[in-house]
Amino acid sequence: MKILEKEQVYDAVKTNPVYVRPTDLPIRFAAGDRVQAKNIHPQGHTRLPRYVRGKTGTVVRRHGSFVFPDTVAHGNGEKPQHVYSVRFEARELWGEERGDNSAVYLDLWDDYIIPAT
Repeated sequence: MKILEKEQVYDAVKTNPVYVRPTDLPIRFAAGDRVQAKNIHPQGHTRLPRYVRGKTGTVVRRHGSFVFPDTVAHGNGEKPQHVYSVRFEARELWGEERGDNSAVYLDLWDDYIIPAT
């Protein structure tokens, strides 16, 4: 197994031909947009962590379009869609007692996020 150097990881993930797929879906978000993770509780596989559901974050970048793992896991096709890196402040996720500048970055598919209200 090849071990990637830190500088190689982003390019490897972004260009992996196994999961990259084109899509005709419009790009819904840009860097700086505020989004909210949907508060969903699907049966079976999802890559949307419970601790972020219903929380608001900021789009940092769009990675391109990729296979949607939730539908693949359930045998419902690839459903390619855009993936966005979203920054969630620690205070947003775990409350005001988190007084530091910590944040969590998650790569989220279109189906996981909506515009923040």
